[in-house]
Amino acid sequence: MLQGAIINAEPSAFARARMRLARRTRRHAHAERPVRIILVRHGRPAISIAMRTSHREFRAYIDEYEAAGLDPESVPPEQLQDLVRELTAVYTSGRPRSQDSARALAPNAELIADPLFEEAPLASPRIPLLRMSVPKWAVMARVLWHAGYHPEIENYRRAKHRAARASDILMARAMDDGVAALVAHGYFNAIIGRELRRRGFRKTGSHRVQFWNAVIYELP
Repeated sequence: MLQGAIINAEPSAFARARMRLARRTRRHAHAERPVRIILVRHGRPAISIAMRTSHREFRAYIDEYEAAGLDPESVPPEQLQDLVRELTAVYTSGRPRSQDSARALAPNAELIADPLFEEAPLASPRIPLLRMSVPKWAVMARVLWHAGYHPEIENYRRAKHRAARASDILMARAMDDGVAALVAHGYFNAIIGRELRRRGFRKTGSHRVQFWNAVIYELP
């Protein structure tokens, strides 16, 4: 055996070429992978929506709805579970129905709760003698909110600003991991979606008034 043999610490030209090729391949693969953001509406809350109410009762209902968790019988669709199965973290709002839904959808993922993702608020219109179903009150309240009726609650301009900040958070996560998911609220998800479209994301699906509704945004 030769004593004192010198080990060449420098890689050969062939090895260096292989390393350069591997780096280019990784960069190309990352560039080809779309940046994806998944916006999911929560499941059905554990509260009835079939009742007819006055405007005062609807005001109380809004508070009860915000405090309600997920109905145990509301199960996320299997296709949606498959979509988020590999995620290690999911964003939620601070509301129980949002967090419970995220746990049901992605039980092994870390939940990152942030009040920034909470629903755009509603205020009950003061219309005496009128009794309507809860969904009709909600539609009327949302139309009036856009028309400027927002007593002591966030208005549309501020909600849009909040959606821009929410988009920043989701985009930063998606840029790092390739995908980010939010399990939150239908109307605010749609406002975030409009902001993402403004930033060049392509949309798959549509924001519907449906529990467990999911819309995918991708940046090629």
